[in-house]
Amino acid sequence: MNNKKELISSTGWLTGTNPVMSVGAGIVVLIFVLFTVADPEYANALYSAAKNFIAKELAWYYIGLVSIILFMVVGLVFTRYGSVRLGKDSDRPEFSNFSWFSMLFGAGIGIGILFWSIAEPISYFQGNPFISESQQLTAEAAQVAMRVSIFHWGLHGWAVFAMSGLILSYFSYRKGLPLSIRSSLYPIFGERIYGPIGHIADLLAVFGTVFGIATSLGMGAQQMNTGMNYLLGVEVSTTNTILLIAVISIIATISVVTGLNRGIRLLSELNMRLTMVILGLFLVFGPTAYLLGSLVTNFGDYVVHAVELGFWVDPDPESQWQGWWTIFYWGWWISWAPFVGIFIARISKGRTVREFILGVLIAPTLLAVIWITIFGNTAMFIELFGNGGVVEAVNADTTMALFKTIELMSGSDLVVTLMASICTIMLVTYFVTSADSATLVVCTLISMGDKNPLARYRVFWSAAIGSVAAVLLVAGGLGALQTATVVAALPFSIILIMAIYGLLKSLREEALPGKLFNPAQMVGAAESRGKKPGVATVSGSL
Repeated sequence: MNNKKELISSTGWLTGTNPVMSVGAGIVVLIFVLFTVADPEYANALYSAAKNFIAKELAWYYIGLVSIILFMVVGLVFTRYGSVRLGKDSDRPEFSNFSWFSMLFGAGIGIGILFWSIAEPISYFQGNPFISESQQLTAEAAQVAMRVSIFHWGLHGWAVFAMSGLILSYFSYRKGLPLSIRSSLYPIFGERIYGPIGHIADLLAVFGTVFGIATSLGMGAQQMNTGMNYLLGVEVSTTNTILLIAVISIIATISVVTGLNRGIRLLSELNMRLTMVILGLFLVFGPTAYLLGSLVTNFGDYVVHAVELGFWVDPDPESQWQGWWTIFYWGWWISWAPFVGIFIARISKGRTVREFILGVLIAPTLLAVIWITIFGNTAMFIELFGNGGVVEAVNADTTMALFKTIELMSGSDLVVTLMASICTIMLVTYFVTSADSATLVVCTLISMGDKNPLARYRVFWSAAIGSVAAVLLVAGGLGALQTATVVAALPFSIILIMAIYGLLKSLREEALPGKLFNPAQMVGAAESRGKKPGVATVSGSL
């Protein structure tokens, strides 16, 4: 802890931050923006070449790593280490389950799933490696499309976030280390995490956070512009998209300055309530019986095929589908793991390892199944049993997928306007939640884990993220940086592997009683024990 204090500036403009991290983060962001803006085509070609190499030569690594992480986090639930509390034994959760889940889902994938829940299954509906050419655009293709879409947004991805968040929560709240990526490496490097090794780990986290959010903010603003064009006739243009980015950045700044308990929490709860409303409207005004049947089918289909899909590596060296989709998704989940992991850790103090893992894995996956089914199967119903039109809309403009589906599912102008309006509002609120969460994470990293960084740093980095998004949008570099953040997942995956080793090593030294967790003890376990964990030294292995 003394080393941490020595790294924090106590005077000047950088008071309360680590000057190396603060200045270094700014330089890293500036260099990559200038490089990408100077020649977007060259930058895109370079990043794409790296991504294609990973997809072709390292697909097995990404596929294997994500699946192994899933099995490891599930395995921890059934060990005695599941009762370890992320904090002192007397600590209890700061947030209610509803607030906690709303914040972790909104920061994790809320905006992404709103964008892709129709466009992605419709893309697979037209072709994927698991169907023949003759099956395309059929009921069989629709089922496979839903299966693969849910797979990409389900347990495997959330396991990466769960592992990252668990590691950070454990070392920060249980061991008293800074809430930063460097702390996860303490069991391996000891006090050296306060030097170059720790700086590199945290700078990688800043890179993934800033550019991941900036690219998503730019692309999401484009979809918002499309929604406003659909509702109000507002012209779809770069100027209007930049104005939307500016407005969202201002709202995000206000939210992040207000604080976690008020701004971010309240917005996240609003997001969740709007989500429930729009899903309910889709269910009522869409093909209700078909959607309910699809929900049961999709859930069972996903459970049966999840492990098989998780370990599937495309044997065709000429096929690019897995690189375009699964490897891209796995790289995106890994590159966002520092950002989402730190944020989830920030809101999870006081929960047990078991409670944390089950909450982060099961609740978002169930919502993803419901969301993708209701949105995606509504579009499938229109294509299979209605007049069609969604496929053409997706192929012409991905940002129109959601609004075109709403238009085609109901003949009532009032209902169409209501649903399109709610979806446009959700795009704004989910993006604000993601943007202010990212700002808080960056400020936490440059402040060596300070959970309440100074307001001026929150304002600066909120404005910086919005500015990066706008500049890259004008220069045509958003797609290039999105690819670059996926490539950045490769070096961070090495850090993640070391962090997992450090977690397991540290857990083995925990003073806990008892043997392996018995699933039958889940109900009423705390009441039946009636006492806190003892102090017997644990020996043996997981």
